[in-house]
Amino acid sequence: MPKQNQYMEVAYQLFVDGENGLEMMEEAPQNRPFKYITGFGVALDAFEQQLEGLAKGAAFDITIPKEQAYGDYQDEYVLDLEREMFCVDGKFDSEHIYEDAIIPLQNEEGRRFYGRVAEIGQDKVKVDLNHPLAGETLHFKGTVLENRPATTDEIQQLVNHMSGGCKGNCSGCGGGCGSCGDGQCGGCEGGQCE
Repeated sequence: MPKQNQYMEVAYQLFVDGENGLEMMEEAPQNRPFKYITGFGVALDAFEQQLEGLAKGAAFDITIPKEQAYGDYQDEYVLDLEREMFCVDGKFDSEHIYEDAIIPLQNEEGRRFYGRVAEIGQDKVKVDLNHPLAGETLHFKGTVLENRPATTDEIQQLVNHMSGGCKGNCSGCGGGCGSCGDGQCGGCEGGQCE
């Protein structure tokens, strides 16, 4: 089991297996690293486990099989939804609903999740609820920029952020970013003004 409440910053490139070798899918460069606190489900468990013992400055090259990442691609997670669901004032919302758009959805129980618009038809909108990396083996190459115990303030900021406490005003997540003027930052990332 990984160490709980470690503050991590990592710069990485994420690759998947492509037709002609590894294909880069995502990058977190050193000037905008991926920041997380272990044990909160922000990063994949397998990712946390493979990086936990690495010191600041250590390079890593790890592989996470799909079973430990986002699982297999599930055809049943592709839904045909009625086009009327995406109408505002009687008109189809083409400003927000277009192919490859990531859209927020909610089920009958009130659970919120995201889907990708796969296709727009005359009567139906096909929405894919699979994670974009479902079915993929993940290859991460990067460097650990920070690995230390998280402070109480950092943990509290993360809890506030995860519970929706930020709402675009940094004072709501404990950021205390006096440089925002009226306090409206447009978002909070790890308690910092964006």
